[in-house]
Amino acid sequence: MPDNINEQNYDANQIQVLEGLEAVRKRPGMYIGTTSIDGLHHLVWEIVDNSIDEALAGYSDHIEVVIEADNSITVTDNGRGIPVDTQEKTGRPAVETVFTMLHSGGKFGGGGYKVSGGLHGVGAAVVNALSTHLYVEVSRNGKVYREEFERGNIAKELEIVGASEHTGTKVNFKADPTIFTDTTDFKYNILKERIRELAFLNKGLRISLEDKREEREESDSFFYEGGIQSFVEYINEDKQVLHEKPIYLEGESDGIQVEIALQYTTDYATKILSFANNIHTHEGGTHESGLKAGLTRVINDYARSNNLLKDSDANLSGDDTREGLTIVLSVKHPDPQFEGQTKTKLGNSEVRTITDRLFSSNYESFLLENPKVAKIIIEKGILASRARNAAKRAREMTRKKSGLEIANLPGKLADCSSRDPEKSELFIVEGDSAGGSAKQGRSRMYQAILPIRGKILNVEKASMDRILNNEEIRSLFTAMGTGFGAEFDVSKARYHKLILMTDADVDGAHIRTLLLTLIFRYMRPLLEAGYIYIAQPPLYQIKQGKKELYLDTDEQLRKWQAENSDARYSLQRYKGLGEMDYEQLWDTTMNPENRRLLRVTIDDAEIANDVMEMLMGDEVPPRREFIEENAVYVQNLDT
Repeated sequence: MPDNINEQNYDANQIQVLEGLEAVRKRPGMYIGTTSIDGLHHLVWEIVDNSIDEALAGYSDHIEVVIEADNSITVTDNGRGIPVDTQEKTGRPAVETVFTMLHSGGKFGGGGYKVSGGLHGVGAAVVNALSTHLYVEVSRNGKVYREEFERGNIAKELEIVGASEHTGTKVNFKADPTIFTDTTDFKYNILKERIRELAFLNKGLRISLEDKREEREESDSFFYEGGIQSFVEYINEDKQVLHEKPIYLEGESDGIQVEIALQYTTDYATKILSFANNIHTHEGGTHESGLKAGLTRVINDYARSNNLLKDSDANLSGDDTREGLTIVLSVKHPDPQFEGQTKTKLGNSEVRTITDRLFSSNYESFLLENPKVAKIIIEKGILASRARNAAKRAREMTRKKSGLEIANLPGKLADCSSRDPEKSELFIVEGDSAGGSAKQGRSRMYQAILPIRGKILNVEKASMDRILNNEEIRSLFTAMGTGFGAEFDVSKARYHKLILMTDADVDGAHIRTLLLTLIFRYMRPLLEAGYIYIAQPPLYQIKQGKKELYLDTDEQLRKWQAENSDARYSLQRYKGLGEMDYEQLWDTTMNPENRRLLRVTIDDAEIANDVMEMLMGDEVPPRREFIEENAVYVQNLDT
């Protein structure tokens, strides 16, 4: 036993008992996952979920979310209003019980709500515990009731503060900075994206968002009569679709409601968004498994019965039938079972069978009634199957050449001497000129250089066989030594820093986005491991005699010029890395003591992928809209 532990002092007095909401404040991560920015916004969703439950029950059709001037959040709905009468077991008002006791609310025993997203009944109480102050106003019985709390404790007892002709609940809270030490600043765009998603998932429900903070005023309102059908149209607005309207299917069995909207595009990637009781099940689950099984079986059965697949042909695989497909799947379950507290995977076994059965019968009827669309879908799957077989052959050839021996590495790779992946870095550099400077300026012991020529293939618009036949992409796969796609093995990574070093201009940003999309689609574990970085080369060099200064942005240049208006200097703008000599490149961008690297997170990659889909998509209007909205920020557009 270590010397610093005194066994004699370990007695009953050292066993802590956390009462009420004290446990939440002591271990907030157990209830909201994290106290970072994600956990901060989770507070909003817990309160909004309660209002959504009223909408699911048919009692509310408008929810308002406001970021107040003091950075507090107000959520208002026009539902029935939380009950204010005395709760039998606690002897206290029901609304007070909801906000002060864990596992309380109308979501247990099926009496209050048939379907609920906030399953555990801890949401309102947790938000109260993690807020410096919170008040709730309930409009009910012709009166307005109000109760106030501070850090989960009652500050003002429930009282009548006015009269009302309407019903509903209003909650205002301010996150506690002693809990959320990273930030308590709510991000409008994070709230906006989730609120839009909730409006799609609950057709006929209007959800408004407003930011009242000074110089950040903004507002949006979302209402979709088409529900998830509109959701698919929104996702595919920058893509070329193979049939005009998304296919919409719905059904109910044993109290479980299933909604599915799907549409095929000319793309090669598949996008499946699945939800259970409005909760985004990022990891899928039984509902997603049932849908996939039904989709593959129905398409193969239809293709066989209509002689679109010959007897000698193999069945289309699941990947073949889903290529280029956008799906939104939403199930509403009276008693959902999620795997893990984070609720990212649905686990109810009966949902697989029900989703499969409801989808299959409806989808089979749709194909029979729409033979032209059915033929387009089958032909898309057959082309995917042929490409998959070609990719398999290319993959086998690539695998034979992808050993870790130096002789098998790409000829253009200037490898480092170190064989320790934790110390080794691989710079992806655009152009032979910059590649030459990087090779000269690098530290040969631990820095490797892989030049690429121009813009790599846009993998979002390419089949797997084309991807594997692309020399630049194949070189990257081989240099990293990890494989790719489903066979990726991050433990075999030869470098624990993969650094994208492109020019500080529009073309450089485009190349970087294409590389990020490739990594996100086919080397995603590198992102999850934190191995991907972006180098930040300077945009300007200022020389004053022997003194050199590097600046990154036009704003920094203007500021320097304003502060040094009488100075004599020479100014150079770097349009590309190739304009730097190897010493400048080392000093500004590669030297670990001076350089500034940006680590790319999985969220960053998602954003890059979405923007790339929009900018590189087949549809012009979304691209035009983006340029019009952002053109004001463009200072130098390289031609």
